[in-house]
Amino acid sequence: MEIRARYTLIGLFTLSAVAAIFAFVYWLNHAGGLTKQTLYRVRFENTVSGLLKGSGVQFNGIRVGEVIALQLNPENPKQVIAVMSIDRETPVRADTKVEIAFQGLTGSPVLSLNGGAANAPAVTSTDGKPPLLTADPDAGQNMTDSARSVLRHIDAIVTDNAEPLRSLIANINTFSAALARNSDRVDGILSGLERMTGGGTQKASTHVFDLKAADAFPPLTKIPQGQLVIPEPDVVGSVFNDQVTVVTPAGDRSPAIQAKWPDTLSRLVQSRVVQSFDNAGYLKTLGRQPEGLKIDYQLLLDLRSFQVVMSPTPIAEISFSAKIIGENGNILGAKLFEARIPSSISDEASAVAALNQAFTLVITDLVIWTCKTA
Repeated sequence: MEIRARYTLIGLFTLSAVAAIFAFVYWLNHAGGLTKQTLYRVRFENTVSGLLKGSGVQFNGIRVGEVIALQLNPENPKQVIAVMSIDRETPVRADTKVEIAFQGLTGSPVLSLNGGAANAPAVTSTDGKPPLLTADPDAGQNMTDSARSVLRHIDAIVTDNAEPLRSLIANINTFSAALARNSDRVDGILSGLERMTGGGTQKASTHVFDLKAADAFPPLTKIPQGQLVIPEPDVVGSVFNDQVTVVTPAGDRSPAIQAKWPDTLSRLVQSRVVQSFDNAGYLKTLGRQPEGLKIDYQLLLDLRSFQVVMSPTPIAEISFSAKIIGENGNILGAKLFEARIPSSISDEASAVAALNQAFTLVITDLVIWTCKTA
């Protein structure tokens, strides 16, 4: 009997110790522990969805206490009263703002107290109850409620202005229909304004002419081995775009002939040079871009002149320099290629024909010289 009584006492002591520990922890977390706590009430004018007893209270982002009670206002069922216990040293003022904030990945709600002027009076109690703070009217409104409120406002605006909106849409339809019926007149007016302000352009030719690759080559006894790469030529001097360049003897652009190439001149020359090498059949491997290819030789071209000079005796003039670069970067050969072909040029077709004639001469020389030098 004595042994059983001893075990009973030990069990009771253990249970009492555990209960005391739990009570101490609860006191530390809820009753303030070693810090002195002060109670405040917060009145919400609407829902406090998510806020629970035990939710944290933060002041300017720092935790200062927790919510210890939530109850409905018996005098006004729309209002909710939250009682919070916070550190007595927290500077709660009469103008301190209260709202519900959400933090963390789970979005757990907390009561958030923000600021207040340093010279504002402290909150005091007038009825013997904890001091009362009033939350912002929208403090408890979540994102869904906010979105619904915004949509209701938009719907009210649209409903109140339904007739003006219908008139506006009808006017837009009428204007767009009138604009479509008079599109030709609008184009004419815009063209007239361009001519009047000097912004109009000369009448552009719609004729596009191509550059022909050389296709007649003599046989060679020595054929170079390895791969030749021909990058896009560089442009020296004038900017060569897709226009067939026609100049006066003084070097000024001439509007006498308007014609276009199918691409910018540098890309077109690259394409026709590669095609000319293919037509010659001297090389087994040929490329356009050096990226990702084993380069044995590179043929670098600098375009200097590619134009028609409109003088009493018109001349088709082509000039470019060429360099052959070896695998180790050494210059294996360099040469200037030029051709000046006097021709009877009277229109676009004859101008392009003269340029093609000059191009065939220089490209034929270029292909043969490259294969002999490399």
